[in-house]
Amino acid sequence: MWKLKIGEGVDGPYLYSTNNYVGRQTWEFDPDAGTPEERAQVEEARQNFYRNRRQVKPCGDLLWRMQFLREKNFKQTIAPVTIEDGEQISYEKATKALKRAVNFFSALQASDGHWPAENAGPLFFLPPLVFALYITGHLNTVFHAEHRKEILRYIYYHQNEDGGWGLHIEGHSTMFCTALSYICMRILGEGPDGGLDNACARARKWILDHGSVTHIPSWGKTWLSILGVFDWSGSNPMPPEFWILPSFLPMHPAKMWCYCRMVYMPMSYLYGKRFVGPITPLIQQLREELYLQPYNEINWRKARHSCAPEDLYYPHPLIQDLMWDSLYILAEPLLTRWPLNNLIREKALQVAMKHIHYEDENSRYITIGCVEKVLCMLACWVEDPNGDYFKKHLARIPDYIWVAEDGIKMHSFGSQEWDTGFAVQALLASNLINEIGPVLKRGHDFIKKSQVKDNPSGDFKKMYRHISKGSWTFSDQDHGWQVSDCTAEGLKCCLLMSMLPQEIVGEKLEPERLYDAVNVLLSLQSKNGGLAAWEPVGASEWLEMLNPTEFFADIVIEHEYIECTSSAISALILFKKLYPGHRKKEIENFITNAVRFLENIQMPDGSWYGNWGVCFTYGSWFALGGLAAAGKTYNNCPATRKGVEFLLRTQRENGGWGESYKSCPEKKYVPLEEGRSNLVHTAWAMMGLIIAGQVERDPTPLHRAAKLIINSQLEDGDFPQQEITGVFMKNCMLHYAAYRNIYPLWALAEYRRWVPLP
Repeated sequence: MWKLKIGEGVDGPYLYSTNNYVGRQTWEFDPDAGTPEERAQVEEARQNFYRNRRQVKPCGDLLWRMQFLREKNFKQTIAPVTIEDGEQISYEKATKALKRAVNFFSALQASDGHWPAENAGPLFFLPPLVFALYITGHLNTVFHAEHRKEILRYIYYHQNEDGGWGLHIEGHSTMFCTALSYICMRILGEGPDGGLDNACARARKWILDHGSVTHIPSWGKTWLSILGVFDWSGSNPMPPEFWILPSFLPMHPAKMWCYCRMVYMPMSYLYGKRFVGPITPLIQQLREELYLQPYNEINWRKARHSCAPEDLYYPHPLIQDLMWDSLYILAEPLLTRWPLNNLIREKALQVAMKHIHYEDENSRYITIGCVEKVLCMLACWVEDPNGDYFKKHLARIPDYIWVAEDGIKMHSFGSQEWDTGFAVQALLASNLINEIGPVLKRGHDFIKKSQVKDNPSGDFKKMYRHISKGSWTFSDQDHGWQVSDCTAEGLKCCLLMSMLPQEIVGEKLEPERLYDAVNVLLSLQSKNGGLAAWEPVGASEWLEMLNPTEFFADIVIEHEYIECTSSAISALILFKKLYPGHRKKEIENFITNAVRFLENIQMPDGSWYGNWGVCFTYGSWFALGGLAAAGKTYNNCPATRKGVEFLLRTQRENGGWGESYKSCPEKKYVPLEEGRSNLVHTAWAMMGLIIAGQVERDPTPLHRAAKLIINSQLEDGDFPQQEITGVFMKNCMLHYAAYRNIYPLWALAEYRRWVPLP
């Protein structure tokens, strides 16, 4: 059986930690573990997912939950609650439902204080890792037979009915992920017609029916070229000389969004080397299987601008195609020939690799995310197959692997701190402090230990990095990358805990560390009042015209975000209340400008576009919270009034809210089909209305929503897994498996706390 291990790791030549691996999550397979009944329970969960995979595509993340509940001998002691039609919700029933949710969720806390959870869903995360391990000869040493079995399970279970795979688990089929999944199955031992439900044959038919992999988008062209299944001449140039451009140029790396920078850094190194892995018999077979014409007859130059319409979310403007053509026709032939290949190309490759090593070291070889992780790891192997850099990367692969009833997937990079920050606030809102003191204390301890203590090493500004001391990351301290909303939520938790008895929740965080967090937040505000997520906004908007991807939008430069801005407002207002003398004027100016940003960015229908959750419901909850914290109410703020009206207008007949993920790419509100509601969306809307004063005006919509949440609760206090709720870069969804517990619990807590009940 598979077992989740928490906080495990031993410092050595290839693995090390800044805080003794607090928050680390790794999986181990023990062939002898588990009773026959426990193994049967796991197999039943797998089969249930498979049978229902067309109805609910995100998994329930059940394997570790079963493990934790079993280890803690959890039994729900409070009987289920039902609200009948026409029945008024009583304080007693609301309390019972809330306590049931709290009891269950508390049992899911890890020993170090965080709540583990899957953070995956995109289907282009895992295959490149398999490709890289195949190329480097480490596939069988890193992934044993059980790993390979579960990777294949994940691929099979998320294949669409038409034979393809989407960009994410709920998406329509795309060339990018269908090709990656097909190749991954073949590398893992399936024949051309193998796989569950004829997976390989159906996938290959989809690929060929849609024009073959010559129509794969640019990231796919890169990976297939690395693998030897495509030719580098069919890709647009990614010259490593970009890394030695003068800093005064508008397209300098320092002005790029950090994720874009971190992806194209190793990509440009591999492109500059024109690296191709070993051409094995399997690679030769794939060259025959994936094209409509013989491999040696393909017009690679023509393929450069080809992209399947299913993959095309961001069509490249003409000016970008002209730029690529100029680089392809004029620059690359010069830079790859003597003398410029020795004078410039080699220096550029060295500079790119210097940046790769710097980023690797400052993230303990976790890197900023899973896409970057695999590329940086492969670049290190290309530089030195037997070097320590590559071995350090291998040691951190387990940090990215996650196992659930639908198989093995690759994490984005883990959401430990993000989920725990909200989990703690939800539990605090329950007003059950005396009953769950140890849970809160462990959560508080995890948050304190996860704060980043230092800035990146050396002259970090020269390496295009921003301050990180005092911040919180999305995952754990070792990751090292500051995020503004994670920092705001971490700061908020520490401030709320400081107001409670230390004998219950533990010692409060030292003021100096709170000041460090405030410093990070203040440093990330833009002139328009909005807050960036990772680094200050400092580049021109027109650079987005040069977005080299086809399936993402707004990835070239950093932007301001509603969620980050709202989180920072509420955190700094609480900080100002508790520490009124610290940078008072700066904080007041920050809040004034941030509120103005929220008001200015509101949509005409009264909603706010959510960048990290689905979508207008999520953004509106955050925005209304930030406005309320700043003293904006339904009566004195038109933006709040319009936001409330939007939420009331979109409530469904069953009392809930349900928004399709399609709202994110389409940038307009799209409800779930067939009048469905989603409990997480319902909780967000409910909390947005509560904080905007709906209780005083008309609590009826809140009663209807609470009834839906209470009646949806499962027998053990859990809530059912429904549609995917997270998103990034507008077009790709992300499964936050802990959301189904955190937010319904939190909404019930706020309902019970603020709504008068009989």
